[in-house]
Amino acid sequence: MIRCIVVDDKPLAIDVLKHYISKAPSLSLSFTTVNPLEALNKVIEGEVDLVFLDIQMPELSGLQFMKIVKGKCLVVLTTAYAQYALEGFENDAVDYLLKPVSFERFYKAVEKVQLILNGLAETAKPSTTATTKEKEISHIFVKTEYKLVRVNISDILYIEGLQNYVMIYTATEKITSLQTMIKTEEQLPAHQFIRIHKSFIVAINKINSVERNRVSIGDKTIALGEVYREAFYNAIANN
Repeated sequence: MIRCIVVDDKPLAIDVLKHYISKAPSLSLSFTTVNPLEALNKVIEGEVDLVFLDIQMPELSGLQFMKIVKGKCLVVLTTAYAQYALEGFENDAVDYLLKPVSFERFYKAVEKVQLILNGLAETAKPSTTATTKEKEISHIFVKTEYKLVRVNISDILYIEGLQNYVMIYTATEKITSLQTMIKTEEQLPAHQFIRIHKSFIVAINKINSVERNRVSIGDKTIALGEVYREAFYNAIANN
């Protein structure tokens, strides 16, 4: 069961999602609240797999909430405002539901969440330590539209985040995967890959050159994001 919570400052919107969640057999509703700070504590405590999250709320907006909990849970945004979609996906929202939300559209979002979580389950490997796990990883399985595809770690040049999916680039092909940048980053050995931009993860040993905060890899040149620069230069200095 996917443990989910609903965060919205409109009680009526919460009631609609509560009804929809009760009809989705894969979901277990743990908590609802009009207070995003309350929900934040639940996520930080590790009690949540999925958040249905409004964007415009007092005290803490949905986008601010996502930046704080980044990587700790999946998020489906629910809002009446279409203009925040791009920023939502840039912060790794699984889906973006415009109010009023139909059950059909809601259920499609749930299916996306299931694909991501099932993909993680398929690739999970038991290990004694993080270091041991990193040394043992030679490949990952990523969820495409119809199947799981094996990708050899040594073949990956870079990964690009495109809204609610990622594109994995190798020297010979491009693989489209239905998962977030966060989850993709979690699958990769941290000593071999680094995020250099909100939309790009690169293989450190495939970098050709770095000049004026631009990274050349294969036939691609990628701008090095300001917030990632210090960690990037530290990483390549230690490789």
